[in-house]
Amino acid sequence: MAKDYAVRLRCPYRDENSWIILENRVETLDQVLQTPWDFACSLHGVQKSMPLEVIEKGGGSASAPQVTPSQRSKFRADKRSSKRASLRIPVVVYGWAKNQGAFHEQTFTELVNASGGLVTLAARVEPGEALFIVNKNTREEQESRVAYVQKGPERKTRVGLAFKRPVPGFWKTNPRKVRKAHTLQVWVRGIDRSGNPFVQSAHTIDIGKDGARLDGVGYLTGPGEVVQLKRGWRKARFRVVWIGQIGTPEANQIGICCLDDGKDLWRVPVDSEPEKSKKGR
Repeated sequence: MAKDYAVRLRCPYRDENSWIILENRVETLDQVLQTPWDFACSLHGVQKSMPLEVIEKGGGSASAPQVTPSQRSKFRADKRSSKRASLRIPVVVYGWAKNQGAFHEQTFTELVNASGGLVTLAARVEPGEALFIVNKNTREEQESRVAYVQKGPERKTRVGLAFKRPVPGFWKTNPRKVRKAHTLQVWVRGIDRSGNPFVQSAHTIDIGKDGARLDGVGYLTGPGEVVQLKRGWRKARFRVVWIGQIGTPEANQIGICCLDDGKDLWRVPVDSEPEKSKKGR
């Protein structure tokens, strides 16, 4: 005899729990519990998950709860492990998309939580593609996956971006890392627009424990590139997370984030109050 079930599923990214209704099923209660089911996460799109619990409708047991139409909205209510907030935060999204190629776009978030965020993009991206998102307030970066795409305003799309793992403090609106104005000469090694290796001199504008802003770098093609910086005998790898727009005072400037944990290329205290910029060697 066919039965109806209410099944509670959790998004693999642990953003929310959702209830779905299975109607006219011939599976037993145990079979439903042992089968992965599709459900639509409001942030990450369609996902597949094993049931957390199952309620059978009309199972013949006096203790079996009944699923009525008035309960369905309650079953579908979000039960998030990370509260979602409506915040407009300036971000940069960049990467490579199959239908777009390499792109670099400035936009704003609509919804955020520890597992990702919802943004509006002109770039044509598809679910599953890997992108990088930079919080412009803090200059911090996270790798993410396109988990959800829907039609948006003005020929744009609303895109749900899911982090590889929850990052509770990523959406802070104030910089959590102290930056200090300080000028140091460095050598930058990387790949130019033609795919050829280059080495050039540059200097820092400000520095922090995990990154810096450089001036005088003209070879880079866009955010996402990895460069090596050398100062004296010390070396470290950095990812380019921001590039100044051509025609503005920030042209030839880049923002970089260190990829080598524990490496201190600057050997300059940055936790104190900013002091007058000094020329380094």
